[in-house]
Amino acid sequence: MEFKFEEYHRNTPDVDLIEDIKTVSRKLQKNTITINEYNENGTFNACTLQRRFKSWFKVLELAGLDPSRSEINISDDDLFKNIGSIWISLGRQPKYDEIKKPFSKYSVGTYGRRFGGFVNALKKFIEYVDNDNKDENKIDNKNYNKKVLFKHKTKREISFRMRFTILMRDGFTCKTCGRSPLKNLNVVLHVDHIIPWSKGGETIPENLETKCEKCNLGKGNEFNV
Repeated sequence: MEFKFEEYHRNTPDVDLIEDIKTVSRKLQKNTITINEYNENGTFNACTLQRRFKSWFKVLELAGLDPSRSEINISDDDLFKNIGSIWISLGRQPKYDEIKKPFSKYSVGTYGRRFGGFVNALKKFIEYVDNDNKDENKIDNKNYNKKVLFKHKTKREISFRMRFTILMRDGFTCKTCGRSPLKNLNVVLHVDHIIPWSKGGETIPENLETKCEKCNLGKGNEFNV
């Protein structure tokens, strides 16, 4: 048995510890680092960083890296909403190599481990959106007159999944001015009630449309014409 002195690093500044894991990330050309990888390539021991920052996930977060494994408490709902947010930001289906910061909160590996591949994750996401819209916010709209006020039969809040469906239907394009993140990534899209909720408008596809942030804020509480 070989005895080896392990140097203490109690006085090492936080910034030096975080910079060291960034160095390892660059060396390995990876956007996430496991504890074993760090211990094999880092200047310090992973336990030092864990004691300092309370958890390895926190270390990775401070270094701007992705989690090294799928966290147990990440729900499918969170993963799907993340895909939806990327899709909305781009105005199109995201690609494999776009599932990373700044677009994505989670790594593409997280999706691969959870769903057996990123393509499968996309398919599951579509099922997630479709299943919600089969039952949510439906009313008998045969005689729906958008100029007539009546007692609300749907919730005011537009669910994430219904919002995504409307954006898809409208081609991720503002129905007023035609702006789209497909042409300019700075464009922010909203889903808006055509007849305002306060004036009797229901939360159903027929009364929802896509507007860019500028047009939506400019509309106020008026009817669309």
